[in-house]
Amino acid sequence: MSGTGGGSLQQALSELLTVADRAGVPEDSARAEALALAAALAESAPGAPAAWAEAVPGGTTQSFFDAAVRGRRWRGAPTAVLTELIARNSKEKAAYAEALAEVASAACALGEPTMRVVGNASVAAAAQLQAAGVRTLQVAGAQPSTPAQPKPTEDVEEKLAPEPEKTVEELLGELDELTGLARVKREVHRQVAVLRVEKLRAEAGLKNATITRHLVFVGNPGTGKTTVARLVSGIYKALGLLSKGQLIEVDRSELVAGYLGQTATKTAEVVESAAGGVLFIDEAYSLTAGDNGADQYGREAVDTLVKEMEDRRDDLVVIVAGYPEPMQAFIAANPGLASRFRTTIEFENYSDEELTDILTGLAGAADYELVPEAMDDFQEILAGTARDGSFGNGRFARNVLEAAIGRQAWRLRDVTAPTTDELRQILAEDLTDEPVDSPTSSDVTEQQQGEDA
Repeated sequence: MSGTGGGSLQQALSELLTVADRAGVPEDSARAEALALAAALAESAPGAPAAWAEAVPGGTTQSFFDAAVRGRRWRGAPTAVLTELIARNSKEKAAYAEALAEVASAACALGEPTMRVVGNASVAAAAQLQAAGVRTLQVAGAQPSTPAQPKPTEDVEEKLAPEPEKTVEELLGELDELTGLARVKREVHRQVAVLRVEKLRAEAGLKNATITRHLVFVGNPGTGKTTVARLVSGIYKALGLLSKGQLIEVDRSELVAGYLGQTATKTAEVVESAAGGVLFIDEAYSLTAGDNGADQYGREAVDTLVKEMEDRRDDLVVIVAGYPEPMQAFIAANPGLASRFRTTIEFENYSDEELTDILTGLAGAADYELVPEAMDDFQEILAGTARDGSFGNGRFARNVLEAAIGRQAWRLRDVTAPTTDELRQILAEDLTDEPVDSPTSSDVTEQQQGEDA
């Protein structure tokens, strides 16, 4: 049976805006972010655009898909507002993460339910909650659920109490705990040592060579570039080099406007939002690629970015990321970029063992467990997957888990009272690519598309 789900999303959105108001977050920012997350999770569900539009005054099918593009990055990582709340150690960060988890739950009810949406929502909710240090919550849609029980007031107060800001050592420890990335870890440690000594020399009244803090991250998709950028922002804040330490992640579409002159304003506004923290520009070479007329806007964005980097050099770090060769061409395209980006960190592809660790880590964060037979099947899947430039690395592991969660939900559809183990365990059959009888015909198409957001 299908439903619109617009009312459920409106309720989740209302609750999130209440938390946002307490946290001092602009309503427009919180609303746009939540709607983008919901669209990104539900974009494959038939009827989702119309259901989503019920919660959006003047919403259209086109605005749904535009929002989905913006929200895909948050399917496996904390949203921009949540990242900022965490960076400034807001007492509302846990409540905001839980409200985002409810938005993810509401996305499961948009249009006709699909297995993919359930998987997307489970992993996205876990990412928000884990980032804020909150226990994971079950996302609606996997099975018939009962209303959540009210939490004791004491528990809420304790959960929302401010936590001490993390030290450089603690953040470097989190970096070191990441799977793989040995070369990246060495370079970040080296960079921290250089910047720490530079700061100490300045405090001692000694002269310092000009050391740029901006970074170039090169590597294939899904190799942890955004995760490391988020840790770098916290490390720079802990070192006293940044006043806030938030991470603002953007791509070309969020820097470039439709007309010359507007792009400079749009780029400047994005940089202003990142002031005091890190601006992370993914696929930055798209701003300078080619010679067609549209790239005049990209060049305008780059020129504005260079100026803003100079004007805000004491309280802004920019990290640009993308494939190795195009990034070299991007840096060389503007003398201002070449003089400001002197440190390049290479992110290597993950090994099979590392991808297995990533899969089990993602599953554990979402309160799932892959049985040994499922792990064996994952190894076979890895062995049969080409490792070309389109391979998603960590995103590949996340996509496998999202699809498996959806299949598990469908497998348990007729189990009236599944046990906790049945709810947690991912079986080998849940990793199969074979089509299954599903609530909608779109699920097989979804599996073939292999979403890589």
